Amino acid sequence: MTHKKVLVTGAMGQIGSELTGVLRRKYGRENVVATDIRKPEGVLAGSGPCDVLDVTDKTAVFTMLQKYGINTVYHMAAILSATGEKHPALCWNVNMNGSINIMDAAVELGLETVIIPSSIAAFGPETPRFNTPQETILRPRTMYGVTKVCGELLGDYYVKRFGVDIRGVRYPGIISSETLPGGGTTDYAVDIFYKAVEEGTYTCFVKEDTKLPMMYMPDCIKATIDLAEADKESLVHSCEYNLAALSFTAGELAAEIRKHVPGFEVTYEPDFRQAIADTWPATIDDSAARNEWGWQPDWNLENMTMDMLEKLRAKI
Repeated sequence: MTHKKVLVTGAMGQIGSELTGVLRRKYGRENVVATDIRKPEGVLAGSGPCDVLDVTDKTAVFTMLQKYGINTVYHMAAILSATGEKHPALCWNVNMNGSINIMDAAVELGLETVIIPSSIAAFGPETPRFNTPQETILRPRTMYGVTKVCGELLGDYYVKRFGVDIRGVRYPGIISSETLPGGGTTDYAVDIFYKAVEEGTYTCFVKEDTKLPMMYMPDCIKATIDLAEADKESLVHSCEYNLAALSFTAGELAAEIRKHVPGFEVTYEPDFRQAIADTWPATIDDSAARNEWGWQPDWNLENMTMDMLEKLRAKI
């Protein structure tokens, strides 16, 4: 097996920042390059090589990959759902052209493995909301979702047309104690923990009965790396694996937090993000991921809530 030389795009983002740290511990700090549109700082900058990269600049992408002798890319750079609705043209440019540049690099530079995540945003109101199947209707109503569907289809095309190895999962909402969320519709599920610890009250931007698929960050990192390291021969779907861990309503999460923060008060004032959430699934069938590469989550609502509160109390 060749020596892993990894590049992470969007390394300052919610997932990228924690993924980079785990990859450095796994493959050696010098073998994992963290890149973002702005110079990575803090722990990232101190723990290994960092660089500035605009993924929409094809020349810059190719130059960066050659400069560091990269053979594996985790392409995490993206404009997320709520931000994408405010800036749709930017969302298209970053998410589509950035991904195409990485896929072209896989072809032209002979990269071994490329991970390009998708999202539950690829689904739409016509998609079955409960136990959403692996193969189903993809008619999203957000620009972010449109770019994710296009990315899945393009990834599959590159795999079949050029024989490159591109893989991806449809992330649910990701909950983390380390990095603040970056403009997604599921951000409430992170914000609520901070407000519980800091203020004891929270105003939620989705309705109390809004149920969405979620995942704790350690499971997200595990799934991403497990897929990247899975035997290629066992992968049937490649670019668009459904991924599930836990699904809960905003009210259920508030109730779970209240067990540890007595008197915690939540009010519900839905904004434009409610309309986005209403087009997404409530629960996901991820049997393809479980069968093809052995996916299995470690965290549930109870142990995640305890861990989040413990970490945030220590941090704040």
